[in-house]
Amino acid sequence: MTAADHTPATPGLWKTAMKKLWRDKVARLALLVLMFFYFSAAFADMLTPYSMHFNDADLANAPPTVVHFKDRKGNSCRPYIHSVERSFDPATFKQTYSERKDKQYPIKFLCHGETYKLLGLIPMDLHLFGVDAPARLFLIGSDINGRDNYSRLFFGAQKSLTIGFLGLFIAFPIGIIYGGISGFAGGRIDDVMMRIAEAIISIPSFYLLIGLAAILPPEMSSSERFALITVILSFIGWATLARIIRGMVLAIKEEEFVQAAFAVGMPRFETIVKHVLPQTSSFVIVSATLQVPSFILSESGLSFIGLGIQQPDASWGNMLKAALDNVNDLLNQPWLIAPGILIFLTILCFNSVGDVLRDVLDPKMQGIS
Repeated sequence: MTAADHTPATPGLWKTAMKKLWRDKVARLALLVLMFFYFSAAFADMLTPYSMHFNDADLANAPPTVVHFKDRKGNSCRPYIHSVERSFDPATFKQTYSERKDKQYPIKFLCHGETYKLLGLIPMDLHLFGVDAPARLFLIGSDINGRDNYSRLFFGAQKSLTIGFLGLFIAFPIGIIYGGISGFAGGRIDDVMMRIAEAIISIPSFYLLIGLAAILPPEMSSSERFALITVILSFIGWATLARIIRGMVLAIKEEEFVQAAFAVGMPRFETIVKHVLPQTSSFVIVSATLQVPSFILSESGLSFIGLGIQQPDASWGNMLKAALDNVNDLLNQPWLIAPGILIFLTILCFNSVGDVLRDVLDPKMQGIS
């Protein structure tokens, strides 16, 4: 009997697992939503009418732009908008916006606008849609600085959806290798390594974050600050995974195929890499799927309390913070909670996919002993 016979992550099993995952209606919908979110983040410059830093100070806190589909005679026509003007009531200190209906501004598709680099490489100025100035197309309104909330949702997704993978790619390899060596070595080495892991687990991450935020140089950009914090947290976040991998390896190393590898003289480290760690692949993949939401929540939480991505850069966390800073206006401006809805949907989708993967890749459910 060979190691391949015991490996849960064989190509045939993965093919079956992906078929079952796709057949599950909830998981399929979750996958499609996640694919749409990541596609939107990757091509944010093209899919949005404005850049992340574009602003029109005269339209601060403007409501969503009204899109018209009928002309003055009531006939269907190409979608258009009107420019708006702001007025201020000194008695109530409220500002209102009204359309200037003297001119129509058709919504253009695949039009030219602000220049950008597609995927950070290809210079372009093509946008999916837009309008001519001085009209502004703010589909879900503008923020306090007159920046388009709709566009910033896409650019915020670039930070919120991807920066968590940085921590994942650091923490998981360390946890897998460390836990594998600890479980395979056993004895005193195992005891010492696990005590170190337990000491790292006991570090209070919240207070560590506050300390890091205080000592980081002020000239660092918000993206650099959060990336550094994520890296540091990743170096203490691997310990929990290492303990689980260690427990799995303790059981796997007693299997016949591992003992057979010893009998033919295979080096211990090679045995770990080729025959032991692959046995944990199903758990690692499911764990990674379920771990991504925690990184997304961490980014949102850190940005919300001012330790993560900060203005003028966009992330779903600091956009939600800006919305809650105007909590009294939320009833009149419900579109401001759009970042919170996207955070909720993303985490729900990841958890849905992870739950189905966990059921599909469970060796007991697959009949693997």
